[in-house]
Amino acid sequence: MSSQISTNLAPSQHGNTSKENRHLSKFKPSFWGDIFLSSPSQMEMDAGTQQEYEELKQEVRRMLVANTDKSSQKLPIIDAVQRLGVAYHFEKEIEEALEIIYHHHRNHIEIDGDDLYSTAVRFRLLREHGFNVHCETFNKFKDENGNFKESLIGDVKGMLELYEAAHFQLHGENILEEALSFTTIHLKLAESMVDYPLSTQIANALKRPLRKSLPRLIARSYISIYEGYGTQDENLIKFAKLDFKILQHSHKKEINKINRWWKGLDVATNFPFIRDRFVECYFWMLGVYFEPHYAIARTFATKVICLISILDDIYDAYGTYEELEIFTKAIQRWDTNCIDQLPDYMKLWYSETLNVYKDMEDLMSKEGKSYRVQVAIEAMKRQSQVYYVEAKWLHENYIPTMEEYMPISLVSCGYWNLTISSFVGMEDSITKETFNWALNDPKIVRASSTICRLMSDIVGHKVERERGHVSSAVECYMKQYEVSMQEAYDELYKQINNAWKDINEEFLKPTAAPTSALNRILNLARVIDLLYTGEDAYTEVGESAKTSITALLIDSIPI
Repeated sequence: MSSQISTNLAPSQHGNTSKENRHLSKFKPSFWGDIFLSSPSQMEMDAGTQQEYEELKQEVRRMLVANTDKSSQKLPIIDAVQRLGVAYHFEKEIEEALEIIYHHHRNHIEIDGDDLYSTAVRFRLLREHGFNVHCETFNKFKDENGNFKESLIGDVKGMLELYEAAHFQLHGENILEEALSFTTIHLKLAESMVDYPLSTQIANALKRPLRKSLPRLIARSYISIYEGYGTQDENLIKFAKLDFKILQHSHKKEINKINRWWKGLDVATNFPFIRDRFVECYFWMLGVYFEPHYAIARTFATKVICLISILDDIYDAYGTYEELEIFTKAIQRWDTNCIDQLPDYMKLWYSETLNVYKDMEDLMSKEGKSYRVQVAIEAMKRQSQVYYVEAKWLHENYIPTMEEYMPISLVSCGYWNLTISSFVGMEDSITKETFNWALNDPKIVRASSTICRLMSDIVGHKVERERGHVSSAVECYMKQYEVSMQEAYDELYKQINNAWKDINEEFLKPTAAPTSALNRILNLARVIDLLYTGEDAYTEVGESAKTSITALLIDSIPI
C-alpha cells in the first residue's frame, strides 16, 4: 500500500471531532511530577577536588599505557575502565592497547592467559571494538564429544565471562550458541551458591548481559561490585565515583531545562490525551549518549523524541481519520502558513516542531552543518507519512501481511528518525556521507528498528487492540501464517535475536560508518531491551524505567 499522499490541503473540518471518531486512551499520568523542575544545587567541587580529579585521570591513563606484554594484565584494566563508565576519557589509549593485543593474538605472539576467563575477556573486548577474532578459540574448552567440559562448571568467573562473550556472536557461530546455553544453565545454579559481589554480578548478567546493557547503568551498579571484590585500584574507583557525580550533576541541569521547555507546552491543557513522558524521553536519549560533549545533540534529540511521542499519540489515540489526512499533508509542506488549516490541538505541535528544528538549524548553520537539520526534517516528514498509512489500515480494518507491515512499521517505531536526529548535534566525524549512509536503510539501523518494533509489539499488542490500534506484528504473523499467538512470539523472538547478530556484524572493521555513529544505534537497541522486556515500561510507567531513572538522575553516589 502506498505511503505517499498529496500535499494539497483540503479545508479543515474542525466540527468533525466527536468522541465516536476517536480512539480515546487513558494513559497513566507522569510518575515524576515536578521533581526535575527545581534547579539542581551547585555541585561542591572546589579547586582542590578539581585538581584531584585531573590527577586521578592521569593515573588511570598511566595504567592503560603502561608498557606490559601481558594481555592478562592489561585486559582486566580495560574491562574495569569500561564497566566503570570512564572509558570515554581514554578512547585512544584503549584502542591502541587492543590493537597490540589483537596483533599478538592474530600472529600467535606470546599469548598469555589461556584459561577460560582470560580467553573470554579477550574475545569479548576485541569483538566489542571491531576486531574480527574467531570463535574457534573456545574449541579448546570442549571435550572429545564436542561438549563444553564439565570441569568448567567450577570456574564460575570464567563461565560468566564466556556467557558475556557469547552475546557478541555472529550468524552461524554455533559454538557461541552452545556456550550461551551451557553457561546460562550453570550460572543460574551458581548464583545462589557464591558470595557477593559475584552473586550480584551473575544476577545482573542473567537479567541483561553487557552487550544489551546501557553504559551508565553498568557503571552505576559496577562501582559497588568493583569495590566489593576488595582488590580494586583505589585511583580508578575514586575517579569513577567523581566522574559519575560530575556527569549526574550535568545531566540534572539538562533535564531541568527540558522540563521547563515541556512545562511551557502546558501538556495537561493542550495534549491531555498523550503519554506525559518527557522524563522517560530524556532518559532514552541519555541512554543513547551520556558523554558531556554530546549535550547539544542530546538536548535536540530529547525534544525530537518528545515530539515523536506526542505525534504518535495524535495518530494513535486521538486524531480522527479526516484530521490526520490534513495533518499529514501539512507536515509534508513544513510551512507555518499551514497552521490555520489545523484543529487547535494540532497547531501547537506543528508550530513547536517547526521552532525546535529552526532553532537547531540556526545553531548548526554557524558550523556549516545546517544540512543535518534538513535531513532530520525529512525524517520527521517520513514519520508522519507512515503513521498515516497505519491510520488508514486501522480505518479500513485492514490487517497487512508481514511483507507490507514491516517496511512501514520499521519507520513508524521511530528509530530511523531518532538515528538521524541523534547525529545532528554530533562531532565532525559525522559527515554528509554518514547521513547518506543512514538514509539508505543500512543493516544496523534496520536491525535496531526491528528490535524496537518487535519488542514493542510483543509486550503491547494486547492492550493496544483493546483501545483500537493498528494490527501489530503479532496479529499480522498469526493471520498470514495461521499460527497461534505463542508460535508468532517464538518467530518474532528469533528475528530479534538475529537482529542482534546483525548489529554485532556491523561493528566489525572496516565499518561502513564511524563507530561514534554505530554506538548511537546500538544504544537505541539497548534502551528498547531495557524498557520493553516483559513490559511496556514507557507507556505503563514500568519498574524498569522508574528504577533506572532514579539510579541515574536522583540517587547520589557516595564518594
